[in-house]
Amino acid sequence: MAPDPPNARARGGAEYPGLMPPSYVDLDRPALPAESLRAALIGPGRLVRDLRVVSATGSTNADLRALAAEGAPEGTLLAAEHQTAGRGRLDRGWTSPPRSGLTFSLLLRPTGVPARRWPWLPLLTGCAVVEAVSAVAGVRPHLKWPNDVLLDDRKLCGILIERVETAEGAAAIVGIGLNVTTTPEELPRPTATSLRIAGAANTDRGTLLVSLVRALETFYTDWRLAVGDPDAGAGGGLRGAYRSRCATLGRRVRVQLGPDRWLDGTARDVDEDGRLVVRAADGDHPLGAGDVVHVR
Repeated sequence: MAPDPPNARARGGAEYPGLMPPSYVDLDRPALPAESLRAALIGPGRLVRDLRVVSATGSTNADLRALAAEGAPEGTLLAAEHQTAGRGRLDRGWTSPPRSGLTFSLLLRPTGVPARRWPWLPLLTGCAVVEAVSAVAGVRPHLKWPNDVLLDDRKLCGILIERVETAEGAAAIVGIGLNVTTTPEELPRPTATSLRIAGAANTDRGTLLVSLVRALETFYTDWRLAVGDPDAGAGGGLRGAYRSRCATLGRRVRVQLGPDRWLDGTARDVDEDGRLVVRAADGDHPLGAGDVVHVR
């Protein structure tokens, strides 16, 4: 496809000049190399079929949701240098300075996988982030159920999966926000961190994006071939891979289920439907992501 014009904007986003504001234009934060990324990620047998990089937008998930409704194919990837209205699970905000992180969304159409298995998508994505960051940056994050990637027990990356209904069938929008060169002063909250703060060996965003998408491609392909069965495959399948990367398991947790509803216990397991199993005084409680406000 042709390169995005200098003033390109994603549908639903605010229009920005082709160059970033002067305060953000520096050698530590070069633009994503769109053409090189297309060459690395698009090809026969690959997951990504269309890759777009825009200067700024409100939300890559919202933009990709609109493209999905128009019939965009599986493997459409939209990355933004600056996201002005990013959000996480339960509409929590997610902000970062331009070019300081990776902010992108990927369209998946896992036809043939039962809907009850779709809650594995954020867990699968988390595994891919851990593998990519470990390989490229030389630091090893861990996962907090259901959709956070932590480094030194601080949030490094957020994941938001949205299911959408289209004329071509149900689709999933996989949204990822990874803090790469964000400084302590730029973090939205003190419980967050970035690869730069952690002393990562490599903070090149293009290299990270290629590694992350390829890892996601591997996990996703295996999951689809198993028709969503998280226990299929070597090493305990996807569930085994997630368990080995999840720091929530085995810990005492306090789960907020509502404004005045809490559950205290031990995070014992993740079941076959991707739910966190918390053992409390009255027995085991399987909890889906939609049931939970916070896990502490």
